[in-house]
Parts: sequence; C-alpha cells; structure tokens
Amino acid sequence: MSIQAPRADVSRARVYGGLVLGVVAVSWAAPLIRFAEAPSLAISAWRLTFAAAPLLALALVRGRPELASFSVRTWGWLLVSGLALALHFATWIASLQYTTVASSVALVTTQPVWVTLFAWLALSERVGSRGVAALVLCLSGSVLIGARDFAAGGTALWGDLLAVAGAILAAVYFVVGRRVRESMSLGTYVGVVYAVAAAALMLAHGFVDSPLTGFSSRTWWVLLGLALVPQLIGHSLLNASVRHLSAPFVAVASLGEPVLSTLWAVPLLGETPDWVQLVGGGLALVGVLVMSRDEAARQPPPPDMVPAAD
Repeated sequence: MSIQAPRADVSRARVYGGLVLGVVAVSWAAPLIRFAEAPSLAISAWRLTFAAAPLLALALVRGRPELASFSVRTWGWLLVSGLALALHFATWIASLQYTTVASSVALVTTQPVWVTLFAWLALSERVGSRGVAALVLCLSGSVLIGARDFAAGGTALWGDLLAVAGAILAAVYFVVGRRVRESMSLGTYVGVVYAVAAAALMLAHGFVDSPLTGFSSRTWWVLLGLALVPQLIGHSLLNASVRHLSAPFVAVASLGEPVLSTLWAVPLLGETPDWVQLVGGGLALVGVLVMSRDEAARQPPPPDMVPAAD
C-alpha cells in the first residue's frame, strides 16, 4: 500500500486523535452485539444494510463514471470481496453467542496475520522469518484459547472456531480489496462492497429460519448504533488514518480494539477473562504486533506531518 503525503491542513493531533477515536469506536462492536436481542444473521444483515445505504448513495452520486468504467472482471472481484465480508460478519457475530467477548475479539483480531499468509499464497508477496513467527504465535494463542474452552465444555469451542473463521474471511476480504483498490477510489469500493455484503446477508434469510423483524425498540437502536459507531465512524476513521500513517502503524494501533472490548465487557456483561484467555489473547496480539513490525520494515517510513495552518 502506498503512503500518501498528508495534506497541509491536517495536524498531527487531528490525525492521531482520529486514529484513537476510530479504535475506540470499533471496540464497541462486540459489547453492542451482545445487547442486541436478535439472531446473529439478522444482526449482521441490518448492521451492513444501515451502513451500506449512505455509502452506496454517495458512490452512485460521486462515482458514477468510475462505476461505468468497471470491467466484468472487476465486478467479479467486487462480488467476491462483498461475499467474503458478509461471511466474516456472519461468522464473527455468531461467535459472540457461544463464547466470551475476550476470546472472540482476540481470535478475530488475528486477521492481519492471515492477510500476510494469503498475500504470500495469492499475491506472491514475500514473508520473512518475522511473518512466520507471527503466524506461529497467533496459532499458539488460538490453540490455547480453544483448548481452554474445550476443557470447560459447552459450546465455547464452537464460538472460538467461528471467530477464527471470521478472521480468515476478513483476510480474504482485505487481500481481494488490496488487488481491486489499485484501480478505484475507497468510497466507490466500500459503497459497492458493503452493498453486496448487505444484499447477500438479506438474501440468506430466504434459506434459513431466522427472523428479520419483530425486535424490540432497544434492539433496533443497538443495530443502528452498530452501523453508526463501529462501522461508519470507526472504520472510516481507520481508513482515513492510513492516508497519513503507515498501514502497519494503524494495524498496531488497532490492537487496542480487543483490549478495550474486553474492558467494556467486564462492567457491562460481567465477563472477566481468566489467565488462559489473557495468555492466549496476549500471544495472538503479540503475533499481530510482530507481523506489523515485519511489514513496517519492508515499507518506507511515513512522511512527517505538517502542522495545520491556523
């Protein structure tokens, strides 16, 4: 990913403040999902539908010439990306019905390591010794969390597997996006892909016995909150941060998401992680950190940010 020079009217405080706010916003996703009294598939569908509506409208208004220029091959990649995103949300949100917030977010946050693995397999991008070590650390943390939940019995292990599946599917989404985004703007890409993912999840309800309506008013507010805070505000700010900071730096900063999600879950949900979850989650996060440092070593340093002109 190329690093663009920051605009002259963007201050250091504004860029870092936006990054921090983005991480805080996305960290509310898991706790909010637990408050939604609706099936996981409905939560996924409405979260993406509410988020996709304004983004698609904006893409149709501003990016109509760009959309018209897409080839059949490009539309195919956009379809693959949207389906991967839909499956990511479907599996990860479902995982929160079976396992704790701490386990789920620790496992789903390993997606950058899977991105590195798939980029090596699909795009022939080099993976150094740090990348291999990162994958081993993440797998070790995942196995430790899974073994703990397996020993405890119940359905927690199934939730762990769904969270890992969510991480792998997110990696597919990002790797495809890395290929497609070379020839289109971010707004157009997100508007189309979110719409495809939302449509896929809505259509999925025709094949499963899962209601889309009939929820309490509190649940509808939670669904709107999921679309607004973690999706539109959080992900938008993280994407904006990549314009001024290196992608590895943003990836490392995003490690605050599972930490904050776990902290929110203690008072709100009464979920206190035990030492196995802490160690397993810590190994997974260290793996992501090692991977990010490896990517940073292979990229040029981010440009200095210039102060805003007051």
